[in-house]
Amino acid sequence: NYGWVIRYLHANGASEFFLCRFIHIGRGLYYGSFTLSEAWNIGIILLFT
Repeated sequence: NYGWVIRYLHANGASEFFLCRFIHIGRGLYYGSFTLSEAWNIGIILLFT
């Protein structure tokens, strides 16, 4: 009966997760965090796993 609620929460939660993820990446690019190569490489590995 309330499956639509779970579907709605899951869909919106997934969208918010990816929004936060891309904001985090954008913030790192804006502030120049990519100059720290070790941290940047770990972040890229986490992005693709």
